Amino acid sequence: MTENTRVTITTIGFLLAGVGFLALVLSIVGVKLSYLVWLDRMGALFGFVAKLAMVIIGFILVYVGKTDLDQEEI
Repeated sequence: MTENTRVTITTIGFLLAGVGFLALVLSIVGVKLSYLVWLDRMGALFGFVAKLAMVIIGFILVYVGKTDLDQEEI
């Protein structure tokens, strides 16, 4: 994996985890991010699970972006 690809994956992971975490915290106080309102229209549980999935997938992307898979031993 090239360095540019690793940086891109890490950046996307941080953004996804950050937005997901922010959306979860804001939903506790009743505030919604305007571009994620469609998640809550499908149901409160679906919205919560989708935001939680954003955080988890974001952390996974950061891990993959920061791990040098070529140097890992199997």
